Amino acid sequence: MNENRSVFALDGVTGMLIATVLLLSILAFLSINAMSVQHANAENYYKWNSDIEKNIKANSVENANLAFQPVK
Repeated sequence: MNENRSVFALDGVTGMLIATVLLLSILAFLSINAMSVQHANAENYYKWNSDIEKNIKANSVENANLAFQPVK
């Protein structure tokens, strides 16, 4: 006979259901966060700076500041 029984054993169907619910809750959490991030950034577009042709240099770190300027 098996004398090593435990109330909190996660074998069989119970463990499978707990793992499934945990994975689905993680999926729902990440999906909702992804949609909220996308919604927050949907109106945060960039405007092309027309002065880029005059101010750009061949190899400069400052070129990143010239190309796109946030509208807000």
